[in-house]
Amino acid sequence: MSATAVADDVAPVRRVPVSRGYRFELTKLVAQWRIRLLVLSCWIAPALFVAGVSQQGTLPSDTLFGRWMHATGWAGPLVVLGFAGTWALPLLTSVVAGDVFAAEDRLGTWRHLLVAVRSPRRIFVAKALASLTVILLLVTGLACSSVAGGLAAVGNQPLVGLDGHLLAPGEAAGKVLLAWVCVIAPTLALAAIGLLGSVTLGRSPMGLLVPALAAFVMQLAQMLPLPVVVRLALPSYAFVAWNGLFTDPAQLGPLLIGVAVSLVWAVLATVLAHVLFLRRDFTNPLYDGSGRRAVTAGVLPLAGLTAVTVAVVSVTTGVEGSGIEQDKVQRSVATAFAHLYRLQTDELNRPAVREAQLRATATCDKGSVKVAAEGPGNDWRCVVSWHLPGVEAVGSAIYQLDVTPDGRFMADGDGPKEVNGYFLVRTPTGDAPNPLWQFDGNVELLPTSKGQLHAGNTP
Repeated sequence: MSATAVADDVAPVRRVPVSRGYRFELTKLVAQWRIRLLVLSCWIAPALFVAGVSQQGTLPSDTLFGRWMHATGWAGPLVVLGFAGTWALPLLTSVVAGDVFAAEDRLGTWRHLLVAVRSPRRIFVAKALASLTVILLLVTGLACSSVAGGLAAVGNQPLVGLDGHLLAPGEAAGKVLLAWVCVIAPTLALAAIGLLGSVTLGRSPMGLLVPALAAFVMQLAQMLPLPVVVRLALPSYAFVAWNGLFTDPAQLGPLLIGVAVSLVWAVLATVLAHVLFLRRDFTNPLYDGSGRRAVTAGVLPLAGLTAVTVAVVSVTTGVEGSGIEQDKVQRSVATAFAHLYRLQTDELNRPAVREAQLRATATCDKGSVKVAAEGPGNDWRCVVSWHLPGVEAVGSAIYQLDVTPDGRFMADGDGPKEVNGYFLVRTPTGDAPNPLWQFDGNVELLPTSKGQLHAGNTP
């Protein structure tokens, strides 16, 4: 036998390209009925929800931007975004990424797949890319469907931001799109955690629940009165940090930190899952995961990353405590009041007034003078004062505030009735409640840049 013939006999068989493996894994995912149902739901349900709620007499005013769903079609997508970050996206990543490896364990098909592909590394890359594609398809469906429902039901109207300033339809569209893009980062972090859980826990159903459980724990941490540096060190903060896009100027610091932290989590969890997958013994058909390995190779590295991130954020930002301080709350309330007062003036056809002319200020305390005016709580009380051009008397209005740990607050007017009481105002889109009656706002948790002007403090 010739040397050439011998070489041909022992020549290694070419491995399947990643692109072909990716198409194969994507086809397997899309072929599952539950994946098809999720895709269909994400592309249809948000539009029906937004359109239906926008036509109702009662709005979800306890949700961010819910009170503006009658006024503009751009409020609905933000309501859906808030719900998706809390519930929908963690569950979607669990179903897709949390089961992409475990499915092979349940079906016992690892040997067949390895014989066909001949490269565990390429199998991992193909499965990770396929699950990422499906997740991005689901997120895109949620965004596009909610936007279509809002615009069809209400129309392309201006949107009131979180500090009361009015965003033109084009600007609102850009910020809504950017907000949806920003939540892709924490979604990728949860997806990577799902891959890690699916690899380490095998056919165990716990692998499927890992992203949802991780999201629940991190959301619970965001609800507790923890220091702001701990909040920023968790990927879940990026699910709410998009709020800062809707203030003027935009509060980009927490958002950028949240996105960066989420991407680091995504990279670390994916690398850990990849290393563990390559070290796995596929010759054992009874492999059922390893709880000990899940802790040592999964939980501990991510906990260490959190500790390092807390230290880095603390040093670089200099922020301490909850980040919710008296002067920040006063500045945010005064700014929002000034913008909304101008909006109310326009809707009531009164003489035009600018925010700078009002010189609005706020004096806030928490419970009583014996309690430090800082931190979250529903016992904040603010007295807003302002001046009208040509009028010597100083106007004042009282608000009760509920400030959440993430900096969002809801201000409830407590008199005088003709200023911040409940009454209907005629708007281009129909009758709407007095904009000064109740409004949402956002306190920037990081230190405010020096020299930054706000409407409430502009001379």
